[in-house]
Amino acid sequence: MRIGDMKHKEIINTLDGARLGYICDVEIDWTTGQVKKLVVPGPGKVMGLFGRETEYLIPWENIKKIGEDIILVELQGSMPIKSDEY
Repeated sequence: MRIGDMKHKEIINTLDGARLGYICDVEIDWTTGQVKKLVVPGPGKVMGLFGRETEYLIPWENIKKIGEDIILVELQGSMPIKSDEY
């Protein structure tokens, strides 16, 4: 599967049913060529609009199933991080 194909799949947390959004970027280990984390934009600042201050970083190990339309992840207490911190 190509990363571009994954960008069209919605990310859903299986523990609470939360819809996290769609992949905007990935973090890759350049020495092994493996995907380390998926990057998903966090909620918008004002009523879901006007830019995003945070992003979710989802470790590859937390992906439980990649389906035709969605990606199921298992995240407990995962907090968004500021995009300028990584």
